[in-house]
Amino acid sequence: MSYLLPHLHKGWAVDQAILAEEERLVVIRFVLASVAEKINNFAVIYLVDITEVPDFNTMYELYDPSTVMFFFRNKHIMIDLGTGNNNKINWAMKDKQEFIDIIETVYRGARKGRGLVIAPRDYSTRYRY
Repeated sequence: MSYLLPHLHKGWAVDQAILAEEERLVVIRFVLASVAEKINNFAVIYLVDITEVPDFNTMYELYDPSTVMFFFRNKHIMIDLGTGNNNKINWAMKDKQEFIDIIETVYRGARKGRGLVIAPRDYSTRYRY
């Protein structure tokens, strides 16, 4: 279903997508269609292949093809997930609703002007053992 989502093929197109959205959260998925229709009122998802658009790889330390980043009004929104990396989500999530909850939390925090948002759940590994 990812063929239904807009793909960005150049660094300039990524910049323009981030600049153009004034009211919705921009979710950049570097390499989610099932949640896109549920969040389309407050967020938009763009797919970017990091091998095709290497402009942001060093800036945001992108190594995994399944990285999710958040932008709101031309500002990178960081999220504290308890993992130490506040810039992005770079692991696969098993539950769609959990991902929707994260997007909603980031959107609410970004609307309030916060640059760092606390996740609704702690994803640190210390609680898994």
